[in-house]
Amino acid sequence: MIENEFSLTRPFADAIVEAEKLIAEAPHVRTEQDLLEGYDYLAGSIRASLQMAWAYQRDFPYFTASTGPYTKMGLDNPDTLYFNANIRADREYLVTGVRGTAADLSFQILNGDYSPVEVPDSLAAFDDRAIEIGPDGRFELRFGPARENPGPNYFVLGEGSSMLVVREVYSDWATERRGEIRIRCVDTAGQAPPVPDRSALAKRYGVTGKILLSRLKTFLAFPKWFYYDLPVNTMTEPRSTPGGLTTQFSSAGHYELGEEEAMIVTVPRCADAPYQGIQLGSLWYVSLDYINHQTSLTADQARVDPDGKIRFVLSERDPGLANWLELTGHDRGYVQIRWQRLARDLGPDDGPVVEVVKTDELPDRLPYHSEARVTPEQWAAGIAARQDAVAARMLG
Repeated sequence: MIENEFSLTRPFADAIVEAEKLIAEAPHVRTEQDLLEGYDYLAGSIRASLQMAWAYQRDFPYFTASTGPYTKMGLDNPDTLYFNANIRADREYLVTGVRGTAADLSFQILNGDYSPVEVPDSLAAFDDRAIEIGPDGRFELRFGPARENPGPNYFVLGEGSSMLVVREVYSDWATERRGEIRIRCVDTAGQAPPVPDRSALAKRYGVTGKILLSRLKTFLAFPKWFYYDLPVNTMTEPRSTPGGLTTQFSSAGHYELGEEEAMIVTVPRCADAPYQGIQLGSLWYVSLDYINHQTSLTADQARVDPDGKIRFVLSERDPGLANWLELTGHDRGYVQIRWQRLARDLGPDDGPVVEVVKTDELPDRLPYHSEARVTPEQWAAGIAARQDAVAARMLG
């Protein structure tokens, strides 16, 4: 006998109803735009949760894109392609690939997942400087239990290992090429997973609902942990990024600006960081539209002034400057700078200096204002180049 046609999907449907309530009652919602963006964020979270539940194959894993332009979460970096695969500590996994030309390629093993009360432990984190790569860019890594004399490129999976995360980070969208990466479980190579039965599908729908609610609750709580104790319109000194990315530092803050105000963020170009980038985020703790608007810039994309400093201007009104970061109607939001693939720790002198001024005052406050100006035609050409570069990067 076939059960009620909604019996499998009911837990997921109920979770969506609860998720919509979380969106509608989010404490930062003030305007219709806030709410509509919340519903857009919900749609992306539903897509991502379904993907995560159906990709949960620890014995037959594969890499999935954990975030992207339409599945954003956790103040996603516009310059990063994120991949993850589910693993278990008692299996051995072979990861093969080709190193592209992106500025950074890093690997991280997590214990658990992000939740509304804690960040998962990072059991190991390293970038590709720690592995042997062939002259043609090809590499092989093995992850598994502790072994005697395992050879190069072998990494031990600590107790509780549950996810392998790979980040490919771009500094120059126009010229850097994507790499390739694959994973397989050595212990099950050549076999096949069991065909899912009704019970397995029911479990996946139920898990999808739990993932969705946990995802929303977690990243609504994140800003309270890392941002709201900071004075508005300021940024922190560079600090090691929480979560175990040992070669990454970040500076974070939140802003609130009027229509005629601008924030100037001045930061030295760091020669010791192959990747240095700034981005804006909404109060849903996701990146703003970085495809059709300039809401992020890397050091390679930005104009560097003759004194070696980069001066970013955050404002609603177009100041006609190369390093303008568009607020796109967001008078409140997050701003973050990341430095990656570092070989040294950063100090206060490497970090940003922040100043809030009237937009009309920018010519007097920016020492190289006239040289930094761009025409509307130049701006439009830059946006078109962003659109093309993101499309190429997403398609590989």
